[in-house]
Amino acid sequence: MSARRTPLHAWHGSHGAKMMEFAGWDMPVHYGSIVEEHKAVRSVAGAFDVSHMGEIELSGPGAEDSCSRLFTNDASRLEPGRSQYSLLVDDAGRVLDDVIVYRLGPELFFVCVNAANARRDSEWIAARASASTEVRDRSDDLALIAFQGPSARRLASSLAEDLAELRRFDVSRTTIGRCEVTAAVTGYTGEDGFEFFVEVGGAGELWESLLSVSIGEDAAVPVGLGARDTLRLEAALPLYGHELSEDITPYEAGLGWAVKLSRDDKIGFDALSDLASSAPARRLIGLEASGGIPRHGCPILHDGRPVGAVTSGTYSPSLGKPLALALVEAHAIDGDLSVDIRGRTCDVVVTSLPFYVRQH
Repeated sequence: MSARRTPLHAWHGSHGAKMMEFAGWDMPVHYGSIVEEHKAVRSVAGAFDVSHMGEIELSGPGAEDSCSRLFTNDASRLEPGRSQYSLLVDDAGRVLDDVIVYRLGPELFFVCVNAANARRDSEWIAARASASTEVRDRSDDLALIAFQGPSARRLASSLAEDLAELRRFDVSRTTIGRCEVTAAVTGYTGEDGFEFFVEVGGAGELWESLLSVSIGEDAAVPVGLGARDTLRLEAALPLYGHELSEDITPYEAGLGWAVKLSRDDKIGFDALSDLASSAPARRLIGLEASGGIPRHGCPILHDGRPVGAVTSGTYSPSLGKPLALALVEAHAIDGDLSVDIRGRTCDVVVTSLPFYVRQH
């Protein structure tokens, strides 16, 4: 089966993007230099086509109750116009996906899910939502453009003034040019900015508007998935299939804060309650390496014995050093650790997370 294409696929091709298959989609990796795109987001702003992500709408009198039962965080605490990070788990407490839940109205919720899990998530939610909840998979109807960086708010607000006052995790509907968009102050880079959900027919116009706006010398550049990954790793944001999976509990991943055991009919309640009652056997930690770049799957060693593995690793353009996230046996974290990189042992130092914190 051929890879799916976003509404902006032709634009990427005509602007020299290197494309690759990701989660069943043909996506841009970079337009020239991953490092330069990364630095542009850290210094000014970047636009990302992330239309491969899935979107699921829950509406009706039972929508709040369904979201409160189906997701680990407490959706009942959301006021309209607010959103929260959450997890989707099964009855055994195994993580099926990490998501953002947006509340657009008293009886209207919207969930952004990972591309590789979109169909499964939609079917899972629809099968378990209450009879008074309508579940619609909007993934084919909507495009998603992320606009991130220290100048992103200023640039976007020149196109829609109401964006300027939105706070972190706010969500609001607005108009940019002729495009009606749902704007959320969420993102995956560690920078300020927005994620814009728009009908697929308006994706091209919105993309051009965001890349055309400038204030003085500040303007956004297009950014591919390569820099998106280095940016999210510096910010220590999890990637499903790496820092999260059915084999990694929320507590091992350091995401216990996103689990609210506020009702005993919540999916996975018993299993999550048991997990919460004791310290996790493994912990996700941050590492700085010397002598090589740790990559996903590289063993972490303590006294020559494997005690875990790298979940994600890269060379950090912002910090100028190799960084890694690793899932490690909790008892070994305070000891001397090293990493096996293709048969060569390299020293690592445990460091606090996130690696990068924005200063602006």
